[in-house]
Amino acid sequence: MKLTFLVVAFPLFASGCASTLPEVVASAGYPDSVTDVRPVRYQSPIGAYTHRVPVDPKPWRGLNDAQAPKGGA
Repeated sequence: MKLTFLVVAFPLFASGCASTLPEVVASAGYPDSVTDVRPVRYQSPIGAYTHRVPVDPKPWRGLNDAQAPKGGA
């Protein structure tokens, strides 16, 4: 069993040591390069805040009658 392990492990180990990594080249041709990104503009997180106070509910029957279809169907 040790011989089988060596027969399988040695080629894997040797190929891992012998392989070379691809050369990394920085190019401006890529679509996600830094030059294609617009600068971020500051937006206040509470910029569109409007103060609202609680109000009592309106009578629902008048609102319901106003939205009901006209005609006696």
